[in-house]
Amino acid sequence: MSMVTLLDGGMGQELLRRSSRVITSMWSADIMLNEPVLVRDLHCEFIDSGARVITLNTYAATPQRLKRENELSQLENLHQLAMNAAKKAVELSQRNDVAIAGCLPPLVASYRPDVSLSFEDSLTTYRQLVALQSPASDLFICETMSSITEARAACTAALESGKPVWVALSVSDEYPEQLRSGESLEDALQALASFDTQATLLNCSQPEAITACWGLLKMTHRKIGAYANGFISVDSLYPGGTVEKMGIRHDMNPQQYAEHAMSWARNGASIIGGCCEIGPAHIKALHNQLCHEGFI
Repeated sequence: MSMVTLLDGGMGQELLRRSSRVITSMWSADIMLNEPVLVRDLHCEFIDSGARVITLNTYAATPQRLKRENELSQLENLHQLAMNAAKKAVELSQRNDVAIAGCLPPLVASYRPDVSLSFEDSLTTYRQLVALQSPASDLFICETMSSITEARAACTAALESGKPVWVALSVSDEYPEQLRSGESLEDALQALASFDTQATLLNCSQPEAITACWGLLKMTHRKIGAYANGFISVDSLYPGGTVEKMGIRHDMNPQQYAEHAMSWARNGASIIGGCCEIGPAHIKALHNQLCHEGFI
């Protein structure tokens, strides 16, 4: 039985829910700029709920996304604010077992590899993000990777940091054995096999989709894990759009999510958390169940 490292849950949706601001297409980056205390406090709640890895709130702070919003000048500031919030949360927790993960997300838009950059251009930007985040990051997560090219570029830049690297692939909810690009998950795992990463994860897909392709994930020779979302569908999200219209599942309360996640723990996962719509209450329920069954 593998001991499980518990990640935090999704930051963006939870921050939007707590914010008094009008939702903008800058998403969580807007809150990072204007309400950084909300970010710090949410990190604290995830730690209090049992998370031992928290991820920098920089998912929406890529040069491409900020340029689209005419806010590229805020790139360095956003990253500094995110690092400050995460480090302060760890300090307030008074724990010495909480790691901070740098975040290497899709650069242009989630779930839309058709609008992503070339390998070379992606690599240039990912190197920039790695340099910005390295001062506060204990490891890097290349997350919501929806194509092989995107994943290769992010992993290449992250590994150059000399820090541990986890890569998290996002699979199609309708065709779970494929990435959102249509490329097969098996091909993606083979393409990434030569990279010296420490873990291969699946993220920001429905938990049922993750479970459906778990057998393929288990074929890797690295640590495996997952952190699913609570969306009905991601089809309504487009580049530059807001997440207001994303349907939220009503069959994904904390205990229901924990039941999905425990099936991964019982089948070899050693890293588990939550993505969009999975909040501190979900992580707490999962933590309690992991403790009950001896995984923590």
